Amino acid sequence: MTEGSPADPAALERRLAEIERDAAAALQGASSPDAKQEARYRYLGRKGELSQVLRSVAGLSEADRRRIGALGNQVKERLEALVDAGETGAAVATQALDPTLPGIPIPLGTLHPLTRMTDEVCRIFRSLGFGVADGPEIETAEYNFDRLNTKEGHPSRDPRDTFYISQLRASASDPVLLLRTHTSPVQIRTLLQGRLPVRIIVPGRVFRRDQVDATHSPVFHQVEGLYVDEGVSLAHLKGVFASFARQAFGASATVRLRPSYFPFTEPSVELDVSCVFCAQRGCSICKQEGWIELLGAGMVHPNVLAGAGVDAARYTGFAFGMGIERLTMLRYGINEIRHFYENDIRFLKSVGR
Repeated sequence: MTEGSPADPAALERRLAEIERDAAAALQGASSPDAKQEARYRYLGRKGELSQVLRSVAGLSEADRRRIGALGNQVKERLEALVDAGETGAAVATQALDPTLPGIPIPLGTLHPLTRMTDEVCRIFRSLGFGVADGPEIETAEYNFDRLNTKEGHPSRDPRDTFYISQLRASASDPVLLLRTHTSPVQIRTLLQGRLPVRIIVPGRVFRRDQVDATHSPVFHQVEGLYVDEGVSLAHLKGVFASFARQAFGASATVRLRPSYFPFTEPSVELDVSCVFCAQRGCSICKQEGWIELLGAGMVHPNVLAGAGVDAARYTGFAFGMGIERLTMLRYGINEIRHFYENDIRFLKSVGR
């Protein structure tokens, strides 16, 4: 049937069957790539025999158009599959594929050392009865400083130490926004929920205007901890970290407390862990002291408790904050914090292996 002749559904069906039969024979019998390409253009090309038949359906009724059109598309799909199978077979034949050879191994990824350490810290504290909480990285000065008893004029509030993002404020009366300098604001948000006792840790990213060097980065990771209940004391803090140290650094690890100062705790302490590299005999890592500073901690300041609506006469608690990078460096004897961010796959695979 040619273009312009009256459309007969039965004749079109017979023509489609003929085209499929003839095209299949031509494609399968082609002795060269050029012959196969010629057969493809003759039957499947834009001006090929199949296209001519499909253009003839315009004179049919709507029901016949749909039926003949569907048959034509099925023929086209079967012939194209035949062409593709022939090309794949030719490619396999020319490449001399040996199907008995093993496949090319695909290297598996691995968790970043900081992610693994964070997961381990969370696991240890969960075993001690702590839950894991989270909070926003963009904070207000109220939660990051004011409610943590860090008054105006404190050095940590200086723009040279903190990333302020006041351009996001619609007006001067809106809250002062910043990138949180610690995960401690989450302890305020948790206490304000009014559900006591509280026993949580808060892992997350924090931001400070530090110059990049071997031990400092403007972006790093911290774990805040908070335990508030009746009768909580520094003895509980030391007991928790004695257990943490044994699980994180080995059964022989011990801890000690030293007096310190933080605005949001009173009394405040620095917590040290016994040097696992020299068994407290003295080495370059512990600066010949036998102890390594691990974190800052202390009893939650009564002003912080009262500001969060907690009865400071009835409840006490301790809080702590430790850097994941520092903990990982101590655990594996790493002396350069920048290694964590340079994406050297050799380093990332070697830590903790």
